[in-house]
Amino acid sequence: MKTKGILWDNDGVLVDTEGLFYAANRELFARFDIALTHQHFFDWYLCDNIGAWHLLLERGLDQNQIAALRSDRNERYSELLQCEKNLAIVGIENVLQTLAPHNRMGIVTSSRHDHFHMIHGQLDLLKHFEFVVTEEDYVNSKPAPDPYLLGLAKLNLAAEQCLVVEDSPRGLQAALAAGLRCVVVRNEMSRHYDFKGAYAVVDGVEELLSVIA
Repeated sequence: MKTKGILWDNDGVLVDTEGLFYAANRELFARFDIALTHQHFFDWYLCDNIGAWHLLLERGLDQNQIAALRSDRNERYSELLQCEKNLAIVGIENVLQTLAPHNRMGIVTSSRHDHFHMIHGQLDLLKHFEFVVTEEDYVNSKPAPDPYLLGLAKLNLAAEQCLVVEDSPRGLQAALAAGLRCVVVRNEMSRHYDFKGAYAVVDGVEELLSVIA
């Protein structure tokens, strides 16, 4: 069936922000002499969505302390975002311009509302989308299906008429749990991952046009 609606993840698909979020977390955990590796980040943040806070619980910190540290991390991430002038993934503007006339499109992200608009404030990508779903709009984040079920409801199309574009295992799991086909864009941290169940796996956004019909 021809695709009529596309739900896009944001970080790592539309914008190159995963490295900045990793850096903000790495800096925080370094304060406790914990070396947060790329593999840790992939496993705990992009696969399981648990973060690395369990490492601090094991060291005796309580939930209030961790909440304060999470706030520190978010502030540092904001600082890193504000230092960047253009975070758009290379080639994504052409892909969106090609697909937008033929598909209704929305963004479904785990980003906070403030971070999302900080990222897109100097970009011109949002003109291609009907709506944005951020973490404040749902209860359970990816890999739960809630974000994509909400996006699907906003499109008001049948699931088989839509697909998702993602870059992470937890995003793929969320899409599949919502009954949606998912195209995955690999990145440097996910080159080794097989993304079982994906409708298609591509090595760059330019390849999306060859698999989205």
